[in-house]
Amino acid sequence: MPMPCEFFALDGLAELMETIRRIQAGPNPRLKLGGILLTMAEERTNLGAAVASEVRQAFPGKVFQTFIPRNIRLAEAPSHGKPVAFYDLKSKGAQSYLNLAREWLGILKPALQEEMP
Repeated sequence: MPMPCEFFALDGLAELMETIRRIQAGPNPRLKLGGILLTMAEERTNLGAAVASEVRQAFPGKVFQTFIPRNIRLAEAPSHGKPVAFYDLKSKGAQSYLNLAREWLGILKPALQEEMP
């Protein structure tokens, strides 16, 4: 689940978790939160660091190590009709998405191997 590093997003996260609990109690008891992706993160601000810290404490092991920074190239790419990897592969934003893909695949691989007979 993507989550902007802003305090109002924490309220949304709490609401989402309540919705997940209701769904688990009823129609889909196997529903799980796959992970939380911190987005629009600004490493240099106290706000971003505080929100990231609070989410990591509340959801240990569920927050991706990779985060997506606030990055102008990410914002520009759609206006040029391109994904950021084609617009500027070397940008910090594109590199973050590539790192996220690597992290996600690293998480999935052991889980898939466990499911195979």
